[in-house]
Amino acid sequence: MLVLGIETSCDETAAAVVSDQAPHIRSNVVFSQLAEHRPYGGIVPEVAARAHLTHLDPVIERALEEAGVGFDDLDAVAATGGPGLIGGVIVGVTEAKAIALARGLPFVAINHLEGHALSARLVAPVEFPFLLLLVSGGHCQLQIVEGIGHYRRLGTTIDDAAGEAFDKGAKLLGLGYPGGPAIERAAASGQAARAPLPKPMVGREGCDFSFSGLKTALRVAVEKRGGILSAADQADLAASLQESIVASLADRAAQAIALFLERYPEGKTLVVAGGVAANSALRRRLTDLAARAGLDFVAPPLSLCTDNGAMIAWAGLERLKAGLVDALDFAPRPRWPLDPNAVPVRGAGAKA
Repeated sequence: MLVLGIETSCDETAAAVVSDQAPHIRSNVVFSQLAEHRPYGGIVPEVAARAHLTHLDPVIERALEEAGVGFDDLDAVAATGGPGLIGGVIVGVTEAKAIALARGLPFVAINHLEGHALSARLVAPVEFPFLLLLVSGGHCQLQIVEGIGHYRRLGTTIDDAAGEAFDKGAKLLGLGYPGGPAIERAAASGQAARAPLPKPMVGREGCDFSFSGLKTALRVAVEKRGGILSAADQADLAASLQESIVASLADRAAQAIALFLERYPEGKTLVVAGGVAANSALRRRLTDLAARAGLDFVAPPLSLCTDNGAMIAWAGLERLKAGLVDALDFAPRPRWPLDPNAVPVRGAGAKA
């Protein structure tokens, strides 16, 4: 069984072909739009949508070519249906629908967050239920993954996501874009103790996150240094910012592990996914945390942490096998909670 996956929810134009037989990933092509967005210090939705229009066809063509297949060899086409920048989502969904209609293939609309959630099962024999820490530029959540399409949210950000804090932090420190890798590189030569920052939510009950206050604290620290930072200042503040974010994520994950094992004593695995999952300091902290709780720890390879078509194709394959396909009148969604029954949170920038 072969599925073509299309991902256009943010600033990567991606397509992949995935199989239900090893090797699962037959191709995984990603066109990064970093060059288009770097002058703005962040993602510009209109620029992203236009870039998707320009690059999606050749990206799909290359994905099929690298997989050694044609449209007639496919069993389904899947595309991110949301959440994300709606202009980009529309581009990918429209393309996938056109292929499905022209070739008589099933169309599967994928929740982008489910793509990240199930990516662990693409690379490891992760059984349901498992605990998921989903950390990216737009989302920061702890979810119990009970099965395909079945999620129970334990915590989410009440304001900004961890990845957004990395990006804005890097901009404040003059380290460029994207922020996550820039902060990690600078932090390698810094000492967090020389520039302490608060560790948001650490020690509090519950599993929710908050990073807006941390960004404010970093801005104040920069202003106290006159707004012009030496290389040493940049490194120390980057190390402190990374330590604060990682400490917060680990603390919230520890709270979630207790709730997860209380509900599912047979649970075996802690999974981290999303772009921030590429951070090596976070991986080390979660590895230790899982070991202390008697859980396995699974993190996708770096190529599957950032947005990519393989995770969308795999989620499409999993849903196809479960008999979950979508009609061609599916409407792209800017927001699409994994757990529709979760209590909404309140706060600037909060996402379901």
